[in-house]
Amino acid sequence: MSLIKDIYTPAFYNRFADVVTPVIPSFEKDTFVTMILTDSFTNMEWKERMLHTTKVFHHFLPAAFPEAAPLLLKTVDALLEQGWGEDGLAFVFLPEYVALYGLDDLAVAIPVLERLTQFVSCEFAVRPFLLKYGNDMIREMTKWSLHPNHKVRRLASEGSRPRLPWGLAIPALKKDPLPILPLLENLKNDPSEWVRRSVANNLNDIAKDNPAVVLEIAHKWKGHSKETDAIIKHGCRTLLKQGHTEVLSYYGLQSSFIAVKGFEIRTTEVKMGDTLEFAMVVTNTHTQSQIVRLEYGIYYLKANGSLNRKVFKISEREYKAGESATVVKRHSFRPITTRVFYAGVHQASVIINGVEMAISSFTLI
Repeated sequence: MSLIKDIYTPAFYNRFADVVTPVIPSFEKDTFVTMILTDSFTNMEWKERMLHTTKVFHHFLPAAFPEAAPLLLKTVDALLEQGWGEDGLAFVFLPEYVALYGLDDLAVAIPVLERLTQFVSCEFAVRPFLLKYGNDMIREMTKWSLHPNHKVRRLASEGSRPRLPWGLAIPALKKDPLPILPLLENLKNDPSEWVRRSVANNLNDIAKDNPAVVLEIAHKWKGHSKETDAIIKHGCRTLLKQGHTEVLSYYGLQSSFIAVKGFEIRTTEVKMGDTLEFAMVVTNTHTQSQIVRLEYGIYYLKANGSLNRKVFKISEREYKAGESATVVKRHSFRPITTRVFYAGVHQASVIINGVEMAISSFTLI
């Protein structure tokens, strides 16, 4: 499997240089390629290569951002004319250019970001502007939430997330998300599911620091449409996993008449790379139908010997009065880049409507 850093290859840079040469008068293809493909290039990881590309490209553009900005846009136009498609990850160095060299020129940077994001997402590039300009940047992003292009509208929501993964956190919005609520309001009925999902992700970020704000929005938007109901549900997913009492009540999820029997870990020893298997019987003991949100928790062993629970959803459906279901679930311990597994005793639990009902141990070897 190829590595993400390998989107930056000599072939990519040569083709890019061929497109840019007629656009930027001072551009020299051979010099550009030589400056990019240094002895250290091979050992650079993806982000290092991206930043390296940004800085080398800057060498051929005017130092003053207002003079460089039109050339950035002409570059995008030329790439499209030569058959380079939109949303190519390799071109994130263009938004990064704006974040690095246009940060002191907000008025110039705004229309550049607006145009660039229609070619490659600028969600990470707007973060330094939010940190520096605060509400002035939010006002511009609120205007974007009304833009005719769905990629610009998504930038308004995704770029303003308080806790955007792999992006700079915005402490002011973690503390007080109220300034971005108007733009989310503008987008709650967006025709693009991609945009609506971004709104839900933004709400989920807000919920981690300000659950009351999201609950207020949930009550306000409830029943407006099936799309807004879906936004609310996805936006409350962290609170649901945490068993937040008011959210559980909001969705009518209670565990008083749900029984779990025979919770059994079938693989008490799991080898690294293999799969944990467990089973249980879930019964609705009530005389009426109930919605059952069934989840499980894995208590991962950490390097310091403590356990950290991560919650995973199995299902959410209606159980009729007296209905029982045997549930068998498997959980992989195949190596992944986002988590380090440590050998030793772990735990698994079953969670019904936010309440942990049973827990047992297994050993990862």
